[in-house]
Amino acid sequence: MHWIALLPPHEDEALSWGWHGLRFTPRVARLEEAWVLEIEASERLFGGRQALRAQLLGPLRGASLLDPRLRGDDGYLLRGDDEFPVWAEGPTCLIALAMLRLKVLGACAPARIPPDLPLPLLSAAAPHAPLLERTGCRTWGQLRALPRGPVARRFGPGLLQALDIAWGERPARHAWLQLPEVFDQRLELPALATSGPELMAAAQRLLTQLQLWLRARHHGVLALELEWTLDLKRHNGVSLPSHEQLVLRTAEPAQETAHLRRLLGEQLARVRLAAPVNHLRLRTLQTCPWQADSRSFLPEDNITGDRLHQLIERLSARLGEDNVLVPLSQADWRPERMQRWEAAQAGTREVTRHAGRTSSLYPPWLLPQPQPLEVRGHQPWYEGPLRLLTRRQRIETGWWEPGGAVVRDYCIARSERAGLLWIFREHSPGGQACWYLQGFYA
Repeated sequence: MHWIALLPPHEDEALSWGWHGLRFTPRVARLEEAWVLEIEASERLFGGRQALRAQLLGPLRGASLLDPRLRGDDGYLLRGDDEFPVWAEGPTCLIALAMLRLKVLGACAPARIPPDLPLPLLSAAAPHAPLLERTGCRTWGQLRALPRGPVARRFGPGLLQALDIAWGERPARHAWLQLPEVFDQRLELPALATSGPELMAAAQRLLTQLQLWLRARHHGVLALELEWTLDLKRHNGVSLPSHEQLVLRTAEPAQETAHLRRLLGEQLARVRLAAPVNHLRLRTLQTCPWQADSRSFLPEDNITGDRLHQLIERLSARLGEDNVLVPLSQADWRPERMQRWEAAQAGTREVTRHAGRTSSLYPPWLLPQPQPLEVRGHQPWYEGPLRLLTRRQRIETGWWEPGGAVVRDYCIARSERAGLLWIFREHSPGGQACWYLQGFYA
């Protein structure tokens, strides 16, 4: 077996470091001040021990795991001081922990491990180290050489059990870390926030934790909720709710938080807080299994930049959902009903759908609704008399509607002042015919 011990620089980041370790092995446990990971069973999956160690420690070395200022666009930490003592390894969990403590103390590793390790590095022996040192016993090997019976009667069985675990002669029992089914984390703000942008720095820490959780579970997020707790119950004589929240949704699953950070920043910039905020809470509403994008060997096939749905979601957050619309096709032959306009945020998945019935005779500009034309001497007028240029094309539809069938004869007409127009003659059930203007040609 082979173990790696990780030492989080701050206690509030400990859980995030454990989630990060779960990407590489399911055997992650908290052992006193550190996380210990058993990686031997996972080495082959990551290309060997050295490759696994590099992928595990690369995002961790030299900086805070949750500091958004030190993270690049891909979500990984920018490299800092590689000598920062955040990890150590060994054949057992206790040896890995002892080597980690040696790094923290700045001491050199002894020649023989574990026999020459100092007694204070073993937690079970640390309370008895002064007494044992007065008897000349200063290392793990010297303690192990003492008669087991007297040692057990004088110091209890726990000390001998720890030595057996350190030498690999007894299995260690751990409460293995397990990811929650739903991401739901809270954060206390260091100072009261009075505006939406002030919440963003704290929210980025929660988004980084979310990214670690998504990677460990191999999931992507489709919807999440940011909730903040108001510090006041009443403001200017008006009762306030205890919480306010903001919901973010994406058209496609997201695992990297670069897009989520930009989207949340746009949303928070438009938020007006009812009162100062003291706590934040981020939780997932909908997730799905993550499928990585397929890459091509041809450079021209690997398109860079934001995807269409990311652009639409960011514009919708910045300008408002009602100001970013997309056309969606409908099963109707009447040109003004062939498509409908919906908020792009709701219709992003259908943006690529296109009406396949579009004719080459259709004009570039269609009116939202047909405009009635004046008729003089059985001839339609629009800024003067219109001259029909093409044969009429009949469209008959809507017989299933309450008003009955719609019968139209379309043709292209010329106006001396307005140019080419697209008009139709509609036949009413009473036998009367009316002319309408449908669109303009360039």
